[in-house]
Amino acid sequence: MNENIIDLTIWQLAAAYVFILLLLLIVKIRKIPRNKEILVSTLRMTIQLLLVGYILIYLFENPHPGWTILVVLVMVTFAIWNIYRRVSSGLDKKMKQIIAVSMAVGTLSSLIYFNFVVIQFSPWYEPRYFIPIAGMIIGNSMTGVTLGVQTLTEGMKDQRQRVEGALMLGASPKEASRKIVNQAFDNAILPTINSMVGTGIVFLPGMMTGQILAGVNPVTAIEYQIAILLGVAGAVALTVILFVQNGYKVFFNEKSQLNEQN
Repeated sequence: MNENIIDLTIWQLAAAYVFILLLLLIVKIRKIPRNKEILVSTLRMTIQLLLVGYILIYLFENPHPGWTILVVLVMVTFAIWNIYRRVSSGLDKKMKQIIAVSMAVGTLSSLIYFNFVVIQFSPWYEPRYFIPIAGMIIGNSMTGVTLGVQTLTEGMKDQRQRVEGALMLGASPKEASRKIVNQAFDNAILPTINSMVGTGIVFLPGMMTGQILAGVNPVTAIEYQIAILLGVAGAVALTVILFVQNGYKVFFNEKSQLNEQN
């Protein structure tokens, strides 16, 4: 490890929480009811990262394919559960199944391609590479699918009359909901596109910054970051398209009519 790396003390780390106090002060002054959510999120983030840190130390020192696969599966499962929890509108069993399958197929297939074709590290289960890359792909896909679910469900509710009108004119469910599906896909991938547009000039991504702070050659760090951003964009696109192309079907019955509860 590079000897020039600055090791943060507990007091230096504690000083960073001043930014959270600033955020709490702002929402209090503006009378925005986010205090509890901010505190809970900060506490969860801190505990989760500390636990992950100790787990990664063990995994890095004791690499094993079983442990690596188990960690990735836990990450995917938690991401799916997080989508269920973050979507404000109720999700029925079929919609939850579509979300789960889309996340599993989209993220795992993208991860396998990225690791075996793009990076090609050895051994293939090396946790130092496998787990961080999986985290970036799964995390961004989770955000994309969450936005896709919200846009799709809200669109089918708000534009119900337009969809019914299209059905009465002879359109198929796929044709009647095409605009809503396209909007859901667009909203889901927009954060990823914006991230790619601003990278380099507006901000330096976390992975690249971490590598540079660790003493990695900036050009090497940039090469990895480009590959990661491309991999994330592909994973989000694949995961979201799998969801929206199947998710809209939940709103229609066997007779190609809108379900009453929707």
